[in-house]
Amino acid sequence: MKRIAAVATSLALGCGLAVAATACGDGGQGNAGTASGKVGVVLPLLTSPFWESYNRYVPRQAAAQGVDTLPTVNSNSDPSKQITDINNLLTQDVKGLVVSPLDSAAITAGLNAAQRKGVPVVAVDVAPDKGKVAMVVRADNRAYGEKACKQIGGAVKTGKVVQIQGDLASVNGRDRSDAFSACMKKNYPRVKVLEIPAGWQADKAAAGLEALYTANPDIRAIYMQAGGVYLAPTLSTLRRHNALRAAGDPRHIVIVSNDGIPQELDAIRKGLIDATVSQPADLYAKYGMYYIKRAMAGETFHPGPTDHGSTIVRLPGGILEDELPAPLVTKANVDDTALWGNQIGKTS
Repeated sequence: MKRIAAVATSLALGCGLAVAATACGDGGQGNAGTASGKVGVVLPLLTSPFWESYNRYVPRQAAAQGVDTLPTVNSNSDPSKQITDINNLLTQDVKGLVVSPLDSAAITAGLNAAQRKGVPVVAVDVAPDKGKVAMVVRADNRAYGEKACKQIGGAVKTGKVVQIQGDLASVNGRDRSDAFSACMKKNYPRVKVLEIPAGWQADKAAAGLEALYTANPDIRAIYMQAGGVYLAPTLSTLRRHNALRAAGDPRHIVIVSNDGIPQELDAIRKGLIDATVSQPADLYAKYGMYYIKRAMAGETFHPGPTDHGSTIVRLPGGILEDELPAPLVTKANVDDTALWGNQIGKTS
């Protein structure tokens, strides 16, 4: 640690920076060391096209950055299994872990086990409530809810709007739900928000929307917090009720989503949904590997702007999070080739 601090201080002076322990051109991070050893990658589930895409990006990014990963492990939507998966990887003498937590509180047991073994952890997509991680690689999930609110509120000034929520045991589900509801209450007081707690599960989304639409056929908009699992059941339910109308039809139900999967982009092109927030599956894999490689080499990180268009912030409790950009996608930019959802099927 003394060597790292000395190198970082020298670099800071060389760059004319006032912030200590940072390096030139490294986005506010410390000086890179040499990392070695196997890395375990733990997925939350593989029943969503979003996580399938992330799973495809992981080995590509690992190879590109010289990170030696074991085959990814699927926790299959079970927080208890996720802790077992982490413990199993630790018995295989991994030197680093990249984990996408299912439950922001429950993951602490796995983080503590890794800390006891001296194994650094990078969390991807979901921030833990507490525990030691080198970095959280994530986008601003409150911004997801606010973007959806403004997109829907701009089109629907009054009436009933449905929010199909994620798992409220996850900080992502809480952030998206709280931000959407608060934005609606503040900016669109004539809109009534109805909620479906679906826990990132397609069957719960389908059953909840079926019951809600049957009781409220005057629903005017839907916010899906995870298009990867909610898009298909939502469109199917509306189609069954003869309520799936393309944009431009006076009976069109405005739909805004999160994820940015190819299926959502196709639905935007067809006018079946209006927008999605492109959650960066490609960048999650890229910077998950970026940070675990450096954490294994003994680096520490600091708040501030990065060299890749994001900002590292300090969360309550002291955990650091690199908030990656997540653009809103509408018909105006759905064909942008920079969107990962337009690239995933075209790369080997």
